[in-house]
Amino acid sequence: MSATIGTPYIFASLGGLHIGDILVQLICFLILLVIGRKFAWGPIMNMMKKREDYVISEIEAAEKSRKEAAELAVKSEERLKEAKQDAQRIIDDARTIASKQEQEIIEQARLESERLKKAAQADIRNEKEKAIQALQDQVASLSVLIATKVIEKELSDQDQARLIDDYVKQLGETNE
Repeated sequence: MSATIGTPYIFASLGGLHIGDILVQLICFLILLVIGRKFAWGPIMNMMKKREDYVISEIEAAEKSRKEAAELAVKSEERLKEAKQDAQRIIDDARTIASKQEQEIIEQARLESERLKKAAQADIRNEKEKAIQALQDQVASLSVLIATKVIEKELSDQDQARLIDDYVKQLGETNE
């Protein structure tokens, strides 16, 4: 304790602090602070600045990408709407064309059926006229035959009826 009598103490009643030790520690701290600022603080701040710049550039790039994606989404939506409109227009055009073709086909079928009907009626008339002509020819032949037979012999009413019946039978066998 004798060496410590001449040096001043702070808070001696609490155990005391030696002012010389405090000054040496303060000077060492200040030297350490200057060295740290010169060799550590600058590089750390540069590194932090670079990191901050990198984060800002990434945020800007992300924002730019988000805007581009939003624009692309809007363009895609517009293209999709246009495609839907085009598809609907194509469907409507196809329906219109199909309806026109349907009407044309129906009209052609109607005209063809009328033509066939007229042709069939003409054929029927021709066949009817041929049948009537053939019947008239047979009746004329029959009349001539009967007249010839009547002239060759005089017939009684029974003979005439029998002769007509025979001729009608003969005529029926010829038509079959």
